[in-house]
Amino acid sequence: MLRLLFLLTCALALLASSVASAAIVERSFYVKNLTLRRLCSEQVVTAVNGSLPGPTLRVREGDTLIVHVFNKSPYDLSIHWHGVFQLLSAWADGPSMVTQCPITPGGKYTYKFKLLQQEGTLWWHAHFSLLRATVYGALIIRPRSGHPYPFPKPNKEIPILLGEWWNADVVGIERKAAATGAPPKISDAYTINGLPGDLYNCSQNRMYKLKVQKGKTYLLRIINAALDNQLFFKIANHNMTVVAVDAGYTVPYVTDVVVTGPGQTVDVLLAADQEVGSYFMAANAYASAGPAPPAFPAPPPFDNTTTRGIVVYEGAPTSATPIMPLMPAFTDTPTAHKFFTSITGLAGGPHWVPVPRHIDEHMFVTVGLGLSICPTCLNGTRLSASMNNFSFARPSSLSMLQAFFFNVSGIYTPDFPDTPPVKFDYTNVINAVNPSLLITPKSTSVKVLKYNATVEMVLQNTALLGVENHPIHLHGFNFHVLAQGFGNYDPVNDPKKFNLINPLSRNTINVPVGGWGVIRFTANNPGVWFIHCHLEAHLPMGLATAFVVENGPTPESTLPPPPVDLPQC
Repeated sequence: MLRLLFLLTCALALLASSVASAAIVERSFYVKNLTLRRLCSEQVVTAVNGSLPGPTLRVREGDTLIVHVFNKSPYDLSIHWHGVFQLLSAWADGPSMVTQCPITPGGKYTYKFKLLQQEGTLWWHAHFSLLRATVYGALIIRPRSGHPYPFPKPNKEIPILLGEWWNADVVGIERKAAATGAPPKISDAYTINGLPGDLYNCSQNRMYKLKVQKGKTYLLRIINAALDNQLFFKIANHNMTVVAVDAGYTVPYVTDVVVTGPGQTVDVLLAADQEVGSYFMAANAYASAGPAPPAFPAPPPFDNTTTRGIVVYEGAPTSATPIMPLMPAFTDTPTAHKFFTSITGLAGGPHWVPVPRHIDEHMFVTVGLGLSICPTCLNGTRLSASMNNFSFARPSSLSMLQAFFFNVSGIYTPDFPDTPPVKFDYTNVINAVNPSLLITPKSTSVKVLKYNATVEMVLQNTALLGVENHPIHLHGFNFHVLAQGFGNYDPVNDPKKFNLINPLSRNTINVPVGGWGVIRFTANNPGVWFIHCHLEAHLPMGLATAFVVENGPTPESTLPPPPVDLPQC
């Protein structure tokens, strides 16, 4: 009897500890116009709670996050919680017309979800039009109380959000691009925590400053919130130790340069171990397209400017001239590829999931540019983009998740192909302007998956209209990055390169320029999950599709009904 009582007491204590370690974190977002002065002029932008970046949300693993979004802006919008698994809470994922209709001006919606089985740095952003240029912020998930990091505890944690700035109305930029069929205007500046830095006009005093003490260690939570650019990031004379990416712990990796694609996060430890002084931190573009061969389409223009902040040691003389890091060349693909392929997952660490070995669904998916018919455009076509030659078009009358839950037909079609409709020499630039390969039909095609199915997907870049690196983001899941390489994927020899022991686990992969990447994940979350290129210029062009994951056999594997305040179209 005493033993039974003892066991019962222990069980209740364990339950109480688990409950006590999970909190409800509630915040309100007021989205409205904000006038900011940047680069010598004033610009009206859309922002959250009057700040750029928006508020940083800090939670612990296991917490429930509730965010009331009040749309006081003149635009439709929705908020996506980038990288959050949304286990049984797909209604809160946020991509407009995929999991919800947008929140109209004057409307509101409450996002409610649990942060489960993941720790680290994620972020939130608008998922409508180009509004995420200024509607974004950090989402930091710390371990539960009493659970340490799997690396030495830093003295301080600092979010570093890398963004882009336009001296123009970004919604107007997108509308013009849609009307003309041309690419959108490139940005005028990059920013660090909303500030462009002293290399831009009228920006001498608009530079982010990080104060450090010699001998202390700082956890920099780096977020690439840029719309259309992969970025190199360096701090003069300092190495950084990567300890996590996309809220997944890694084997510590020492580097002097961080490379991030739009949507990706990288956590690094920065040791203040240099001479007392001032050191610039800087970020500029990794423009993967590079120069075009003769007689082939020129690569798209990109913002070739540099943003910088400053790391200032306590006691540094104010008269000291900061040291500038030597940045990689814009087209330094070897440096980018080394960074992306050298980091491995922390097998056995917190929330580590082993690589699934049994595969239910094999997919080979091409990603790249093309053209679509446009009678009103100058040449009768507009730039387009596709996956397996299907250029994604969002529905307009009902969200895809509502159609899934209420079994409404006509919103999407379950016919996304497992392989390209036409096989060709995918990365050979001779096909860059092959007219028989360029036209991409518009559709809302999806891939339907059984609950708990394991998917292996080869993502193959093409050379159509040029070659470039594509950051592909999957909503609702992390995936294992088994391998990456250049050229056409070889189904005989490339699987021999797969890392099945400790591959990187993340939610956004940079598919190498003129190359391929292989990912694998288990579809253990019912709902509709977007997969798309996180270059914002390519998303409206249609470089996307979605997975429809069917309900499982139990209530714990079945999507619950939508919230009563879900926005309607």
